Amino acid sequence: MKVVILAGGRGTRISEESIMKPKPMVEIGEHPILWHIMKIYSYYGFNDFIICCGYKGHMIKEYFMDYYIHQADVTFDLQNNDMQIHNSESEPWKVTLVNTGLDTTTAGRVLKARKYIGDEPFMLTYGDGVSNVNINKMLKFHEKSGKIATISASKPVGRFGVININEEAEVESFREKSDDDESWVNIGFAAFQPEVFEYLGDGSMMLETEPFENLAKDGQMSAYKHNGFWYPMDTVRDKMALEELWQKKKAPWRVWKDV
Repeated sequence: MKVVILAGGRGTRISEESIMKPKPMVEIGEHPILWHIMKIYSYYGFNDFIICCGYKGHMIKEYFMDYYIHQADVTFDLQNNDMQIHNSESEPWKVTLVNTGLDTTTAGRVLKARKYIGDEPFMLTYGDGVSNVNINKMLKFHEKSGKIATISASKPVGRFGVININEEAEVESFREKSDDDESWVNIGFAAFQPEVFEYLGDGSMMLETEPFENLAKDGQMSAYKHNGFWYPMDTVRDKMALEELWQKKKAPWRVWKDV
């Protein structure tokens, strides 16, 4: 199953970093947060990625273009114009980088990636948040629900839009979240049937507004409740908090063991 990652936004709330690079390329440890997200999916056996690029998308392309050689020992024979790569430890990833526009909405980005997704179920997440959500359990939940869409949901403090979920784990509606509200919020790490494209219209809307609202109204969206760790990197303060967890080897999203 392919994994679509939305990585095209401007990242204005972390402008101290995003003025130089797209937010998914902001580093935690020595790796972009995008790498951390991909490592989560790869741990569960999902290695086919479609990355929706926009703002400074060329930097994401350059990162993957050079990734193989950066992970290896290299001998350059300058006299003979030759290069030898030794023991590269690159990932088993297939990465498709899609130009989805500078100011395209999230729904529009998914539509522009449709030809690479194909007519099959796919997963989707945001390129700026990490979690220890169990991808396999989320997918089993999605398949069992029989819905077109499943989003993962968590209960962080303030600043996010709220999801109203009924007893059958169906999403009923969305609303703004107050600081003292402990309701569920959308954290990405979602799964969709191909029928979701019927809800995206012409791509002029944000995925999280009318498309999600209509899926909920039609009883076609479920919520996988995640009670573990999730943290979005919206600000420099968020980056510092994630960096501290990583450096102290206490990063809950590090489900893999090879770093």
